[in-house]
Amino acid sequence: MSEMIERTALEVLHIGGPTVRFRYGGSTWLTDPTFDEPGDYPGPITLHKLTGPAVPVEEIGAIDVVLLSHDQHADNLDTKGRALLATVDTVLSTPEAAERLSGVRGLPAWERVQVGAVTVTAVPALHGPEGCEPFSGAVTGFVLEAAGEPTVYVSGDNASVELVGEIAGRFERIDIALLNVGAGNVGRFGDVDVTLNARTAVQAAESLGEAIIVPVHAEGWAHFTETLDHLVRVFDYAGLADRLRIPPAGQVVAV
Repeated sequence: MSEMIERTALEVLHIGGPTVRFRYGGSTWLTDPTFDEPGDYPGPITLHKLTGPAVPVEEIGAIDVVLLSHDQHADNLDTKGRALLATVDTVLSTPEAAERLSGVRGLPAWERVQVGAVTVTAVPALHGPEGCEPFSGAVTGFVLEAAGEPTVYVSGDNASVELVGEIAGRFERIDIALLNVGAGNVGRFGDVDVTLNARTAVQAAESLGEAIIVPVHAEGWAHFTETLDHLVRVFDYAGLADRLRIPPAGQVVAV
């Protein structure tokens, strides 16, 4: 097996929304656990979940590490997802999440932690326009590195192309990027989206060199305003369609 194949192979299971299970560095990882059935989540802004998980939490199997971009929004951590955290040995998230949730290790931006054979670096994310934190709260992304494995960037709910460029500049290369897309917009910031839209996802992909782009968190909730079909079309127009891998929900696929 060539070094290129060895460094770019990753098996992922997209459960729905931002929730992805994958094996990496000898451990099983899960991003932003969401396993509830459809329903409404009242709050300052009510969120409406439209579809349930492709795999129920009872069938997900043992998880070694959860990468939690943030805990304050139900589309990234719902009721069943919160219950799952208690069964997981290592949960990494923001320092603010660690203050609210027991058993969570909070990592400020650029802090590194070793999890078995894997080096995890917390990287910055912005859940909306500049200055959004008092409204959207703190969020984080992650970069995973391990010998013989692809370098993987997990964006979390990040809308900032500039931050993606900064992250790309900190690492020798990013091989695979799980990007939260869908042009999430609850109307809080007018027409400014709180996750990447198709246009900004293309810009992010361009910043990430030759990384394979795995778009997630683009369906299943009423506040997503762009479809994956639209994303594919915009990537095609930009000449980047060959780097896009859309994981079908409920199926283990290699990217």
